[in-house]
Amino acid sequence: MGFNILHLHLHGLFRGHDLELGRDPDTGGQTTYVLELARAMAARPEVERVEVVTRLIRDRRVSSDYARPLEPIGPDAAIRRLPFGPPRYLRKELLWPHLDELADALTEVLVAQPRLPDWIHAHYADAGYVGALLRRRLGIPLVFTGHSLGREKRRRLMLSGLDPRQIDQTYAMARRIDAEELVLAHASMVVTSTSQEREQQYARYGRFRLEQARVIPPGVDARQFRPPLSGEVETAIDQLVQPFLRNPAKPPVLAICRADHRKNIPALVEVFGRSEHLRKNHNLVLVLGCRDDPRELEKQQREVFQQVFEQVDRFDLYGQVAYPKQHRRDQIPAFYRWAAQLGGVFVNPALTEPFGLTLLEAAACGLPIVATDDGGPRDILSRTDSGLLVDVSDLDALQQALEASLASPLLWRRWSENGIEAVSRHFSWNAHVCSYLGEAAAAAARHAEVVRHSAAAASSDASVPGTSGPMVVPPRRLAPPQRLLLFDLDVLLASPDDASLVELRRRLEADPRLSVGVFSGRSFKAACQRFAELHLPAPRVTITQAGTDIRFRDLSGPELGWCDPGLGDVEPGGEWAAPGLEIADLVLDPLWQQQIGRSWQRQEVVAAMAELEPRLCLQDESEQGPYKVSYVLQEPDQGILPLVRQALRNHALQARPHVFQHWFLDVLPLTASKAEAIRYVALRWKLPLSSILVGASQQGDGELLQGLPLGVVPEDHDPSLESLRGHRRVYFSSKPQAWGLLDGLDHHRFLRR
Repeated sequence: MGFNILHLHLHGLFRGHDLELGRDPDTGGQTTYVLELARAMAARPEVERVEVVTRLIRDRRVSSDYARPLEPIGPDAAIRRLPFGPPRYLRKELLWPHLDELADALTEVLVAQPRLPDWIHAHYADAGYVGALLRRRLGIPLVFTGHSLGREKRRRLMLSGLDPRQIDQTYAMARRIDAEELVLAHASMVVTSTSQEREQQYARYGRFRLEQARVIPPGVDARQFRPPLSGEVETAIDQLVQPFLRNPAKPPVLAICRADHRKNIPALVEVFGRSEHLRKNHNLVLVLGCRDDPRELEKQQREVFQQVFEQVDRFDLYGQVAYPKQHRRDQIPAFYRWAAQLGGVFVNPALTEPFGLTLLEAAACGLPIVATDDGGPRDILSRTDSGLLVDVSDLDALQQALEASLASPLLWRRWSENGIEAVSRHFSWNAHVCSYLGEAAAAAARHAEVVRHSAAAASSDASVPGTSGPMVVPPRRLAPPQRLLLFDLDVLLASPDDASLVELRRRLEADPRLSVGVFSGRSFKAACQRFAELHLPAPRVTITQAGTDIRFRDLSGPELGWCDPGLGDVEPGGEWAAPGLEIADLVLDPLWQQQIGRSWQRQEVVAAMAELEPRLCLQDESEQGPYKVSYVLQEPDQGILPLVRQALRNHALQARPHVFQHWFLDVLPLTASKAEAIRYVALRWKLPLSSILVGASQQGDGELLQGLPLGVVPEDHDPSLESLRGHRRVYFSSKPQAWGLLDGLDHHRFLRR
């Protein structure tokens, strides 16, 4: 049986033909790489199936191709499109609020298939976030390629003079960096293109481990990217550039990239305009993607084109600069060959370049290179010796490099020949895929061994951490509910009136297909005590200790002999029991605690957090848990979260902080949360998340209302939840407490489904 591999590539316009490269900043080199990688992998005999999951888009502004749920791209490869967020096309910075929806939907798709993927390969931070959630829920090994990293991009943008707040607002940088830290904590392997990327760029991340990374440079399709043949004429390219140029036969300075600030194209135009030598002897040709009406471009693209137009006008470069409006993807190799035939040079002036696939493409076509000395070009030029590196932030240095690269025909010819030979030897797709499959398969095997070792260690334990008796065997055949109402015990029903509770109980008891569950930050005992006071139907499941403790109620009776070792001396049916509920019927799920407990170091967490005193202090012992360290803040301050995260990373701890009700902070295992506990329950019961209704009202529970579950927020909710207003699955009631919960049941027609 061959490998079954799933790729995640979420942003941009992605299809199996006629890639719209450069149409916007999100449709660029990564798009080409993922498509060609998927096809090359599917062609290997050891691979059975390759799928690329991307976003399904229904938008009149883009092709209907992007609305096809399934698009074959080869005999054993396909693009699978899933909808998440609004149907229209969105730039990648606007996708973040909708990624939980995709993670939920993709989880349900995968568990319905006869076989899970052998590994998931996530491309870029957004896909990495989704991949990390799938890794948590399904245990599938995760491979990650960043393509571009947030910390490096922020560093370069700040060097260019942009304000940090503006950077975060434009690029959602804080969210992106947090996602990158998350995926690095979950990834079995990180694919980098260069040693510099591995040893310098990734090294800025606290969760990164050097042994995770494998340097596997991308490949170039030698069938497309080849030197010009003797006598070959690129007529189509001549037709594209001739309308712009007085003398099209001059050797061109060629740039091919997206209209993106990071690509630094306006600076290149300025350098060309300042150089009398370049203006006299060469043309500048800018292939910046396709455009029709500039007014319809994304803001960043409009800004880049406007800056280009201003520089052309400033230096009076009309007739010397070409920027064709349209081109096809299959014309890109022809641009390189055309420039090589004329004795030109390819330039990559990007402020930061994780790899630089266009450099390999140009070199394969025999076109010498002038490139930024940041990132991937260093490795490429060290292997190809096909051009010059330059600090592109120094415009004088860039000008000198361009002039020098075009000054000597002998040097030009040597660089051209070196590039053709080196790309053929070091950067073929076959070599890339062979290396990738070997490394990824080994990483997946190591992951499986770690899981087996962890499971064996847990099964040999005499007890579950935090319990006083033998390990519990979880229910083997729970009769799953058809629908599940889950609500918060801590705030949502803090002070309901009797009439609302009577009505809620009546409505719940009237529908035997509906089951009830509760979630709380309290201990299991305290939660049961509070639930007993409400006199509601007995819960099928409890999620307590901030999501670290899950207990199920057996519906088939006590004859199976299940018992709960965590109750101490509380007797079944005692003071903590709700009407009709015996506490012994709620069975601790040790598999969940085994899952979240891997790499959990409670004492080390306490020691790391001590560095932040007196801004926070430990809560009473009654509020602590085996997988939860609880603090109270000296003052309500969301700004404490970055400090806590950094402290945990500094100590290499697999843990995450969570603030709730503004004053309280829990540190949990990295894979634990109430939101993930809900997904675990849904998977155990094979219950669609759309059949779960979650009621929440407190600060800190917003993540419970993300994704596919239905949600209801009562009138007396914390203002922090207002950001979810407008979410199509979340209903904001005009009624408080239990009345709001009832209102949500009616709004979603949950009792009549």
